[in-house]
Amino acid sequence: MTDLLPIVALSLKTALAATLLILPPGVWLGWLLARRNFPGKTLLEGLVNIPLVLPPVVTGYALLFALSPASPAGRFLENHLGLQIAFAWPGAVLAAAVVSFPLLVRAVRVAVSSVSPGLEEAASVLNAPAWAVWLQITLPLSAHGILGGMLLAFARALGEFGATIVLASNIPARTQTIPLAIFTFLNQPGGEAHIWPLVLFSLILAYASLLLNEVLIRRIHHA
Repeated sequence: MTDLLPIVALSLKTALAATLLILPPGVWLGWLLARRNFPGKTLLEGLVNIPLVLPPVVTGYALLFALSPASPAGRFLENHLGLQIAFAWPGAVLAAAVVSFPLLVRAVRVAVSSVSPGLEEAASVLNAPAWAVWLQITLPLSAHGILGGMLLAFARALGEFGATIVLASNIPARTQTIPLAIFTFLNQPGGEAHIWPLVLFSLILAYASLLLNEVLIRRIHHA
């Protein structure tokens, strides 16, 4: 059992890093889609939600094509910033972030839409700056929804497989998260003994995330 703890720790670290990575752009984009009308809004919505319907392997291949060491972007990141994306832990974080990003944006959009625009307009009439309206009205009233979106994104990042194995590969102690480890043990003689603890942990954490998200949604509806 103890030999599985590094896999669990790496999975939690990867999912947490991915969630924190997408939090600022996810909150901003969710607010933008909820509160602003602009040319190309429908196109932007489609681009944001593509990872929800696109096979994760395709998402991983697109990321690998764009960020491999042979690509201009990959060479720039590695030569100038010392950051290797493909076949490394940052690649696992990026893959998990991309596939979970739409869940966060959709949750934030719903949460911001539930805040009465009249409250924001009243604050604006009183000459409150836009950042103050966001921090003092919009953010507190939509906080439960944002937190719920973070939980959904975290759970999705924790279960990410397809994009991760293409972009970051399946490297023990470096990129091997719980889904990748389960896949590896399935192809090893006697590996079933290691699978069930990982499956049980995944079920518990996923269910806890969904349950807490449901509690937050109910609090929003009763607010």
